Amino acid sequence: MDPPPTEALLKALESLFALNALNSVGELTKVGRRMAEFPLDPMLSKMIVASEKYKCSEEVISIAAMLSIGNSIFYRPKDKQVHADNARLNFHNDGSVTVGDHIALLRVYSSWMETNFSTQWCYENYIQVKSMKRARDIRDQLQGLLERVEIELTSNSNDLDSVKKAITSGFFHHSAKLQKCGSYRTVKNPQTVHIHPSSGLAKELPRWVIYHELVMTTKEYMRQVTELKPEWLVEIAPHYYQLKDVEDAGAVKLPRGEGRAEKDK
Repeated sequence: MDPPPTEALLKALESLFALNALNSVGELTKVGRRMAEFPLDPMLSKMIVASEKYKCSEEVISIAAMLSIGNSIFYRPKDKQVHADNARLNFHNDGSVTVGDHIALLRVYSSWMETNFSTQWCYENYIQVKSMKRARDIRDQLQGLLERVEIELTSNSNDLDSVKKAITSGFFHHSAKLQKCGSYRTVKNPQTVHIHPSSGLAKELPRWVIYHELVMTTKEYMRQVTELKPEWLVEIAPHYYQLKDVEDAGAVKLPRGEGRAEKDK
C-alpha cells in the first residue's frame, strides 16, 4: 500500500486542529476524544459535540443521520417530476421563509417520525423508504453514543439559529459569500463555487452560506446549503476567522472587541 500524500495528511491534521480535536503537539483534546467516539466525518462529529452547548442534540443527530445517507432521499419519477419537486420544496417552505437544506432534512425526518415511520407517507412525498430506514438506524446508533460521551438528549426545535450554530461549529471552514455575479466565493482558500440546483436555496441566493460538501460536475457546486450569519464565524471559530476575514469578504463591520480572534491560524 502506498502511503497517503504528505499534503493530504497535513490538510487532515490542519482540519482536526481547527476543529479543536487536536492540541498544538498533535494529541487528542477532550473534545477530540468525544468526537472520536462517533464513526463519522470529523466535521459531523464536531457538530454533534457542539449541540450540547446549544441544547439541540436531538435535532442535530437527525441532521447528521440524514447527511450520512448521501443524496438518495428524494426521487423524481419521469411522469411526476413537477409533483416530486413540489413535495421536496414543501420541506423548505416555512411560511414566507425558505429554510436551508439542513433544516429541510430535519423536517423530513421529524415529519416521518410523527407518522410513526409510515411507508405510505414516503410514497406520497416521493421519498426513498430504504434511505429513511437507514437514516433511522444511524440515528439510533448516534443516540446511543450520546449517552456514552455523556451528552444529554435535548431539543430546541423552536430556535433554528441554535441548530444552525451547532452545524456551523462543525463546518465553519465551509463558508462562502455571494458575489455580484451570482456565484459564491469561499472565505478561506478562495475559490468560485455555486449552489447546487437541487438545493432549496438555489433561487434564493442568501448572502452568506455554509455547505456540507463540494461536488464537481459542470461547475464546482455546494451541496446541502444553509444560510449563515457572518458574525457566527468569528464567534464560533475565533482561532480560525478574524474580523478582517469576514470584513474583507464584504460583511457588515462587527463591533471591535466582539469575537476577536485569540490568535492567528
